[in-house]
Amino acid sequence: MNTIGGDVLVGINKAIDLAEKEYNGLVIGNQGANFSVGANIGMIFMMAVEQEYDELNMAIKMFQDTMMRVRYSATPVIVAPHGMTLGGGCEMTLHADKVVAAAESYIGLVEFGVGVIPGGGGSKEMALRASDLFRKNDVELNVLQEYFLAVAMAKVSTSAYEAFDLGILQKGKDVVVVNRDRQIAEAKKHALLMAEAGYTQPIKRTDVKVLGKQALGMFLVGTDQMVAGKYISEHDQKIANKLAYVMAGGDLSEPTLVSEQYLLDIEREAFLSLCTERKTLERIQFMLTKGKPLRN
Repeated sequence: MNTIGGDVLVGINKAIDLAEKEYNGLVIGNQGANFSVGANIGMIFMMAVEQEYDELNMAIKMFQDTMMRVRYSATPVIVAPHGMTLGGGCEMTLHADKVVAAAESYIGLVEFGVGVIPGGGGSKEMALRASDLFRKNDVELNVLQEYFLAVAMAKVSTSAYEAFDLGILQKGKDVVVVNRDRQIAEAKKHALLMAEAGYTQPIKRTDVKVLGKQALGMFLVGTDQMVAGKYISEHDQKIANKLAYVMAGGDLSEPTLVSEQYLLDIEREAFLSLCTERKTLERIQFMLTKGKPLRN
């Protein structure tokens, strides 16, 4: 299933080091049945059960830092997802300079199913993408809500084309390849084209607009109503409220421009706090033993 653990992250960092020194670009892909079903939840479960929260914090930070390296490397990084591209696999896709996706790609942030929020930069990225779509005199809350719901409902695209509608792939930037056999070759071609066009290392973002208490209040009222209507469990509400806190940029008193690192820090804090919850550990254990999500 190509889960992402420490070894994979070390490998990606080494590949980026090598690409920056000796090559014109980097393609992250594989020939397996699926691109990746996400982070190694067995490892997360063991750390959480043993209450090794410092080690878990370091592991999440390493994941976040690697995703940021994928985005801010000095060489173009192309991600070539196919098949199941879930959780951490989706987060890697979100941070690529360009995505060359196979048409049959099932992409989504599914962390809610195991009782956590996306912790490898996925929650931050959804807040950032919503911020980029804010327009003057527009109702910004509505835009943010779309991205919030995509994560909170663990939406997965039924094809790469649908991933554009979910805001995971971006029109005008990412491309879809119908013939899987041509995917890696196509990805290499795009990496070289970007290098030849004079690729420059992006500057880290410090201009992400978050809405603070205004958005957080709306999300909290919404989750209260969902629990009252018995649409979601109380633990679902707890996870949704943590996600709301991250995507609103915390309980800031007014809309503010923040850095990506600020959002990553509160995302990691929210992820860690959910790993201390008994019901989250029950969900992870159920997924590991039964292979399907538990509603508790």
